[in-house]
Amino acid sequence: MGNDERELYSVGEVAELLGLHVRTVRNYVRDGRLKAVRIGKQYRINKEDLAALTGRPTDDTAPEPTSAPGHAEVSSIVQIDALGPDAAHRLSTFVTAGAQSGRDVSEPLRIQTVYDEERTRMKIVILGGAAATADLLHMIDGLVGPDSGLFASASTSTRGADRV
Repeated sequence: MGNDERELYSVGEVAELLGLHVRTVRNYVRDGRLKAVRIGKQYRINKEDLAALTGRPTDDTAPEPTSAPGHAEVSSIVQIDALGPDAAHRLSTFVTAGAQSGRDVSEPLRIQTVYDEERTRMKIVILGGAAATADLLHMIDGLVGPDSGLFASASTSTRGADRV
């Protein structure tokens, strides 16, 4: 089986292809975000399942992207406190969709979201070009602002208790 016909990837290979940590890819598999088959003690990820996660086809023969002169990459970490699990899930979906829509496919944003239920805190890690990162940060600012309604479920339940 040649490299062109490859159908299964290891967790390490997927992590390298996506620019993620191996632990992150394992968590995606355990959480059901990425389908995988367990062979012995290791997971194997099908090429189609990887494409479904990323929203773009995998191409083993594609050359490594080279940085143009003056290319800038930004890394940002956004921390949001007092966020319930449902709101965190909605925000994660919005951010992931926002990062994939209308962007230059040659330089996609890389996003990772982590939610700490104990501290009701969410962190969003963003890696990518300066303009695309700024656009996404602007979107996040709008989503978590006081008029967004993202926190409505928590604030309306406490307001309702105050009125009784």
